[in-house]
Formats: sequence, structure tokens, C-alpha cells
Amino acid sequence: MKKVIGALVLLGASSGLLAEARPVTVILSDVSGMTQGMAMVLANQMQEQGAQVDILLCDKAGDLALKEAGGEPLKPNDVTPAQLLSAALSKGATAAVCALYLPNSGHAREALKDGVGVATPDAMARSLLEDNRKVFGF
Repeated sequence: MKKVIGALVLLGASSGLLAEARPVTVILSDVSGMTQGMAMVLANQMQEQGAQVDILLCDKAGDLALKEAGGEPLKPNDVTPAQLLSAALSKGATAAVCALYLPNSGHAREALKDGVGVATPDAMARSLLEDNRKVFGF
């Protein structure tokens, strides 16, 4: 029995089950509500499967980070991409708008939801280059 338990522990450690959460960056810049929605659905699912999710919002996707963000609810769950972003944030994801968003959108930093930051190019580049980080672009 001890050998079986030891083998399971070793298997879990080698498959990453016992390791730290895998870092994932989701970069979203698409204007399409369905693409934004799917990116946020996948971000939430990756969180549920143990990943530490960091979200970078650029161009029109940055609007999801606004306190006043609306949008069309998407089927089948009738939620907006902005609501899905808020769900990910409430479960520990980080989110930031790209460095170009605020100066080019006309919005002030105060317009962003609580917990949403502004990415700096040097820190974002360093993060994206981490060996164990997966990056997904939408």
C-alpha cells in the first residue's frame, strides 16, 4: 500500500498536480463580442483547472475593464464578456489594460474597474518571456 501511495504522490508531482499554479497570460484585443466572451470563458476555465491567469486587454477589448462596461449578453448563459472578466478577477486573476489603451481611448485611470491595472511594457515583456508561462492571444 505504501508503494502505491508513494507512486501516486510521485505521479502527481511529475504531472504538475502538486506544483504551483501554472502561469497563463491571455492577451485580448479583438473587438468581437463572441471572441471576447470565449477568451474570458477559457480564462475562467483555466483558473478552475489550477492556472494563475493574467489578462492583458488592448484596443477595444480594453473597454471590458471599464466600470461602466456593458455589452450584449452571450448565450447560453446570458453573460457579457465584461461580466466574465469580473468573474475571473473575483477568483484571483489579474487584469491590466495595455499601456496604449488609456492615452488613446480618452478614458482616465479612474474609469477602470477596481483591481484592473495598467501594464507597463517592460514588466509585461518580462512576464511573457518566462519559461513556464503559456500565452494565448485573442
